Amino acid sequence: MERLGTGIGWRPEIADAVERMPGIDWVEAVAENVCPGHLPESLERLRERGVTVVPHGVSLGLGGADRPDEGRLTALAERVEALGSPLVTEHIAFVRAGGALTASPHLEAGHLLPVPRTRDALDVLCENVRIAQESLPVPLAVENIAALISWPGEEMTEGQFLYELADRTGVRLLIDVANLHTNHVNRGEDPAKALAELPLEAIAYVHVAGGFERDGVWHDSHAHPVPRPVLDILTDLASRVSPPGVLLERDENFPEPAELERELGAIRRALETGAVERVKTQLLEAGSAAMRRAEAGAIGPANGDAPGDGDASGRTRGARGAEGELLGGNAERPGAEARAAEGRMLAGDGAGQRGEETGAVGATRGAFDLPHPSESRAARQRLGLAQAALLSALVAGTPVPEGFDRVRVGVQARALAAKRADVVAKVAPELPVILGEDYRTAFLGYAQTHPMTGGYRRDALTFAEHLLSAGRPGDAQARRELREWWLERSGPSPRSRRPVHRLARATRKVLLRR
Repeated sequence: MERLGTGIGWRPEIADAVERMPGIDWVEAVAENVCPGHLPESLERLRERGVTVVPHGVSLGLGGADRPDEGRLTALAERVEALGSPLVTEHIAFVRAGGALTASPHLEAGHLLPVPRTRDALDVLCENVRIAQESLPVPLAVENIAALISWPGEEMTEGQFLYELADRTGVRLLIDVANLHTNHVNRGEDPAKALAELPLEAIAYVHVAGGFERDGVWHDSHAHPVPRPVLDILTDLASRVSPPGVLLERDENFPEPAELERELGAIRRALETGAVERVKTQLLEAGSAAMRRAEAGAIGPANGDAPGDGDASGRTRGARGAEGELLGGNAERPGAEARAAEGRMLAGDGAGQRGEETGAVGATRGAFDLPHPSESRAARQRLGLAQAALLSALVAGTPVPEGFDRVRVGVQARALAAKRADVVAKVAPELPVILGEDYRTAFLGYAQTHPMTGGYRRDALTFAEHLLSAGRPGDAQARRELREWWLERSGPSPRSRRPVHRLARATRKVLLRR
């Protein structure tokens, strides 16, 4: 598995700072924000310097009920090729629901939502991961996500779910320790237990990020400093295995470059602390094994003669051997021992034992145990209906499905609406300028009755159309500016460069007279 080292999430807002940061071995870029034919100059310069760039997808929805979209897979593969990446990553999440599979309206979450840890969901996820693996030119790694809500009737822990996913598909894992912390606060899940159940040999790299707590709920914001509990989980992980790469994520509220460098320093120190603990554990285990061999050699001659002086000398030689193994080799070269242990782990030592400890995970199905097509479709339909009901409650105000925490669903619904408002303001920055202080209130009101059915750019246009249809905004000048903005962007090309058909013009006039 390729060693990546220490990295940071590349974002346009901090591109210059990232280029100047010392000790950056690699960067990760959001795949959907990169155009293969027009790579940002900053990424080009980083690549020329030999800095690895990994595309990180957010829109495949591998945990959804539908098969992965071929167009999205093709686009992701194109970005991999353009960036010359050694691997590509996505999320264990669903981002849309409804449609033909469930004969219900198509809905977009605009956010990564958790999949239920059930057999149905696992079967669908494994099949979707295999489809993606066949379409992508490099290895795929998938990330555990943060969640505000829990599914009722789950059949596995997160560690067991990830273990079996990796076991059945061979997919690599992107472990986000900040998400483990989020799930600890929000869902009462023990990060140490999750780490103990993970297939550590499958880890491709690790994410570290910040967030904040409000009213007992942890929000994985990627806009705040990395807190101590997240660094502690990273140390715990590093005490178990040497991760091939670790990356700091920051998506908003970017601090000064010096602050980002301090966070990277804290991440490196957490890794070093974990590495020391890992080597100590390995030395103790090596010493115990050597002493056991020494004691076994001290039992006496194989012919059964009574122990005598020779036995004492045997014990002495055995003790010296143990001391030599523990001090003469490993203590002087802990790095070599750590690398040797890592090599054994990558080779697969201990996997069977971990499988036995995790119950259902111990029964390995293998990559070729595919469900029958009729079973696969039935599982997809069951999962699709469940996900559509939850997403409809989150974005369309329908009743909360049985078994969910209604308060938490409400918190998640408000968070989704707030994120929609924020992202639309980014993709259409003219709207907050035109509407001023009324933008956010107006958008949140619109979101309550208008679920997102396409991307954020389409959402911005639909929002503007909704306001204009209602004769808003009240200020005539603002309404004229909004109308011009909408007309300029609502067709296949700008008005100034496209013919306007009479029917389309007449339709718009009727709409915009109101």
